[in-house]
Amino acid sequence: MPLFGKGMLVVFSEVKARDERDFNEWYNREHIDERINLPGFHRARRYVAVRASPKYLATYECDSVGDLATPGYLQLLANQTPWTQAVMARFTQFHRLTLRTQVDLSHGVGGAVACVRFVPDPRERKPLVAWLQETVLPRVIARPGLLGAFAAETDLEVTNAPLQEKSMDHPKADEAEWVVMIEGADAASVGAAARAQFKLATLKPFGVAVAPTIGTYRLLFGNQR
Repeated sequence: MPLFGKGMLVVFSEVKARDERDFNEWYNREHIDERINLPGFHRARRYVAVRASPKYLATYECDSVGDLATPGYLQLLANQTPWTQAVMARFTQFHRLTLRTQVDLSHGVGGAVACVRFVPDPRERKPLVAWLQETVLPRVIARPGLLGAFAAETDLEVTNAPLQEKSMDHPKADEAEWVVMIEGADAASVGAAARAQFKLATLKPFGVAVAPTIGTYRLLFGNQR
């Protein structure tokens, strides 16, 4: 089954150990359900690191990346619940990506994902998409224990929309980071596949100057409508 739409929000976060119980309860009992009931949203999943930093990863699938910049969504960001405000005040790490899916070879739901992050030259988008679609991702998901993969590109205008909406004095994102997620039965399988195929040498033809960040995570919780 492909992803539920062409847009995705990906969030990396972390809190101190003493705050993790409340953080996890908030995510599982309030935050995921609040998000998937927004117009355009369909499924959310969250993960904990096996070999990665930050420790927690969450994905939210929506019809299009534009759903992450609608007036209703931005209003929700600006008017958070008391529990949300309390939890987010305790974040020690937080990174948010609003993504437009470019390749989707997903198939079902696995117990683990490998997350690959890199920044290519925007002028190399077309050959990068072709390489991912026709060569590397089909090769990856043919490995034993692998269930699917997708690749998505940051939409900078949507990423910066909350800052523009609230006139926030924070640095705006200026690099179109890409995310590849490889899904499978276990963290060892997805991690091995990601490390075998996504190296600086294989990404250099697409203008990638820094080695990709690769992390592995296991599934904690998900919900959909």
